[in-house]
Amino acid sequence: MDLSLFYFADDSNRQVAQRYELLLQGARFADTHGFTAVWTPERHFHRFGGNYPNPAVTGAAVAAVTERVAVRAGSVVAPLHNPDQIARDWWLINASSNGRAGVSLASGWNRGDFVLNPTRFEDRVRSTMEAVHALRKMRQDGDPGIPLWLSSGGSPETFAAAGRLGVGVLTHLASQSPAVLAQRIQEYRRAFRGSGSPGMGHVTLMLHAYVGQRKSEVEQEIRGPLEEYLMSAMNLMRPADGSRVDAQSQLRLARLAVQPAYEKYMHDCSLIGTVDHALSVAEEFSRIGVDEIACLIDFGLPVEAVLSGLKNLDVLLREMQGRTLC
Repeated sequence: MDLSLFYFADDSNRQVAQRYELLLQGARFADTHGFTAVWTPERHFHRFGGNYPNPAVTGAAVAAVTERVAVRAGSVVAPLHNPDQIARDWWLINASSNGRAGVSLASGWNRGDFVLNPTRFEDRVRSTMEAVHALRKMRQDGDPGIPLWLSSGGSPETFAAAGRLGVGVLTHLASQSPAVLAQRIQEYRRAFRGSGSPGMGHVTLMLHAYVGQRKSEVEQEIRGPLEEYLMSAMNLMRPADGSRVDAQSQLRLARLAVQPAYEKYMHDCSLIGTVDHALSVAEEFSRIGVDEIACLIDFGLPVEAVLSGLKNLDVLLREMQGRTLC
């Protein structure tokens, strides 16, 4: 199993000059410590992930400060762009990084994002398939091409489509359980075998990650930042019915609403905790067929704390290698 870094920050309160410090420092760490890849997303018009409006730009920055680690988009929202432009951007990153580029393509789900290309919302799945074919056409003689994934929150249709196309899957646990993911992976493998493509495919699972020495210390450090991150993700700070709710009541209701997600991530759906706990989680996901864990590290902790935690994540990587998980 591979171990990578994944970014999807809510850094709206951080000084602009500091917003990409963790991205670049973390990428350098991943490059020199045997991690497989650095993934950056595409997100628009919202504080949650909004630091990353163009993964080609952040990917180029990562490529410039690294030498070995793969540079991946997680994801390009394909219907918002011309497929040929996606292909040209990532061909350039691939060529300038000596073949380290990789792209996961998403069809998008938030209609608000489609102000960038409003006519593409209804046919967004077809647009994503066009981008797959455009990227594949960019191959040169003897060039295996840029590795591709489809992004899915758990849709069986997307897992099956990825298998039929002979591409990987990038997924998460926000809207599916580990048991459902195991079923989806089986469906994906069956479709991949039927595609005639070589190999068995590749499943990348994004998990929140922060590894420390003691469970109690880890929970004390991450509780506030993770709750804030989850509230931003769920957009719970704004009353949906337009009613006037005082700020303290709003905050209290929001914290209650995210508690189930918080407990989920604190137990078996993240790499948050000690090395031993994270190792047991990694082993379980390896058993159900996950090929790579992409560690979401930028969910609100101070940069210094995250960088310190990377040292423990590196210890986890060595333990995984020792047990032949990597």
